[in-house]
Amino acid sequence: MATNDMTLFEELLSQAPAINYPKTGDIVNWTVVKVEKKNILVNVANQFTGLVVSKEIGNTIDLTTLTEGSNIEVMVLGDSAEKGLLILSLKRANQIRNITNLTKYFTSEEIIKVRPTEANKWGLLVDIDGLKWFIPVSQLTPIHYPRVEGADPEKILEHLNGLVGKEFTVRVINVDEAGKKIIFSEKAAISEWRKKALETLKVWDTVEWVVSGILTYWLFVTFDGLEWLVHVSEIDWGHVNDPSKFAKVGQKVKVKVIGLDSDKISLSIKRLQENPWEVLARKYKINDIIKAPVSRISQFWAFLDLEGGIQGLIHLSEISHGVVRDIREYIKVGQDVEAKIINFDPITKRIGLSLKALVEAPAKTEEVVEETAEAKEKKVTKKKVAKEETPKVEEITVSNEGIN
Repeated sequence: MATNDMTLFEELLSQAPAINYPKTGDIVNWTVVKVEKKNILVNVANQFTGLVVSKEIGNTIDLTTLTEGSNIEVMVLGDSAEKGLLILSLKRANQIRNITNLTKYFTSEEIIKVRPTEANKWGLLVDIDGLKWFIPVSQLTPIHYPRVEGADPEKILEHLNGLVGKEFTVRVINVDEAGKKIIFSEKAAISEWRKKALETLKVWDTVEWVVSGILTYWLFVTFDGLEWLVHVSEIDWGHVNDPSKFAKVGQKVKVKVIGLDSDKISLSIKRLQENPWEVLARKYKINDIIKAPVSRISQFWAFLDLEGGIQGLIHLSEISHGVVRDIREYIKVGQDVEAKIINFDPITKRIGLSLKALVEAPAKTEEVVEETAEAKEKKVTKKKVAKEETPKVEEITVSNEGIN
């Protein structure tokens, strides 16, 4: 190389920016050169080319939003001598940023949104760029909490799997510096709403709530972050043996607030309607005749469906004047029958009915009376004869005298 060329080269070299070779672990902001199906090529300070392979992209970046010239924050993992490229990670840079942000959210109690990616029997897992954090079952709001008879773990898991992929509004309630134990709470996120909702409720208010769960003796309903229960006895004025016949999960139902003590709420569905016992008492009295379908028959009772879900009862002894061995020989389920009211107590909620009271009892014939009298006389005669023929003890006593 000629002296002049060498001089020019040294001059240009002295004017060029210093080459800063990135160190492993550095987090830097560089420019996207090209987005391929599984990789991202990055311009590193106009001095190197970096590569983000698919497994280092993570799950929080939508590749369709990245174009040539976009800036992304990446972590340097090392270099590839064979390819002459820096190996970069978008995922790991995001992990550190997310942990930093979640720590701030924990302090500020900020509400954020997350999407669970999988479930286990203890709750929902949230995978954010390879770090898995947790929403415990106990921290789910009533609308998402698994209401399962007998706490069957398989059914709980089935319910939780149905929540995977849905967006949840949560608050960070636990975080550590390593980011290995971060706990989200859906319940904590709605605590303020819950408090405000309680302040607006008054006894005898009627509100529209959503059914969040159904068990044998309860309906669970939610409203503005509140969840309370409607006992089976407050679902309907009639007998309720299956609450699921009256409502479905997710269905809106109107309920009446019948009690409010601090944060304890008592609710009723049936009290939105007039007490059918009072309605029935205004229409009927003892000895009135009422017509209704037979809903059920047991060994000793026939049940009639009356107005308002009330059931009238006919005892076996009130079916017929004759001997009744099987009620089904006289009436059938679904059959409309007329019966006389023989007992009616709206307070204790009992109404007794009778079929035989509608039919005059058959009269006994004279022959039967005479035979009965004659039979009685015969019985008396037999007893008298038996008594006379019974020997006295002293008459059958054998003396021991003369026995060797």
